[in-house]
Amino acid sequence: MTERSAGVVLVRGPVDGTEVLLAHPGGPFWRNRDAGAWSIPKGGIEPGETPEAAARREFAEEMGMTLGIALHPLLEFRQRGGKFVHAFVGESDFDTARQRSIDFEMEWPPRSGRMQRWPEIDRAAWFGMDEARTAILPSQAPLLDAVLAWRTR
Repeated sequence: MTERSAGVVLVRGPVDGTEVLLAHPGGPFWRNRDAGAWSIPKGGIEPGETPEAAARREFAEEMGMTLGIALHPLLEFRQRGGKFVHAFVGESDFDTARQRSIDFEMEWPPRSGRMQRWPEIDRAAWFGMDEARTAILPSQAPLLDAVLAWRTR
């Protein structure tokens, strides 16, 4: 079965100065990567969970804040690895200084027998659309055009 996930694109600012909130993954694989490494806050859809409920849960887990805003379906797309992502968009001025993420645990270094913990998301930042095109994972770049289309509808 193809994996499905859901996430949230938060936007702020005037239409001609739209900014999007992106998250940088934590852990040793992403530590020294910046351009092309950022993502929307997202994660897997649990059995019996709607995509919107999953997007809200994942945002709360990765950003440390429950979203009390309206979310609108934005785009469903397939990432390079084959996973389908249901993206939702909403407007909010999230304070990135308050970002707090749940942790994950993995063996590091590989085959060392040592388990270490890292935050799923180590930081979040607001990006203008041009900056976002450089920062975001290439497979998520279509979200940016969808955001602009949604804001100018």
